[in-house]
Amino acid sequence: MTSEEKKLLQAKHRLEEAQARDRVKERKARTRRLIQEGAVLEKVLPEVQAVGLDNLEEYLRQKLARHD
Repeated sequence: MTSEEKKLLQAKHRLEEAQARDRVKERKARTRRLIQEGAVLEKVLPEVQAVGLDNLEEYLRQKLARHD
C-alpha cells in the first residue's frame, strides 16, 4: 500500500468517525428533546401519567378535538 493510499484510507476513517460522532450527538439531542417535551406534557396534563403509552395518542387527539 502506497503512502497516498494510506492517507486516503486515514481520511476516509476520520470522516466515518466524524459522521458517527455527529449521529451520536443528534441522537442524544433528540432524546433530550423528547424527555423535555414529555415532562412539559405531564406538567400541563398530569392525567396522562395514568394513560397507557398505547392509548396516549388517541387520548390526546380526543382532548384536542374537544378544544377546537
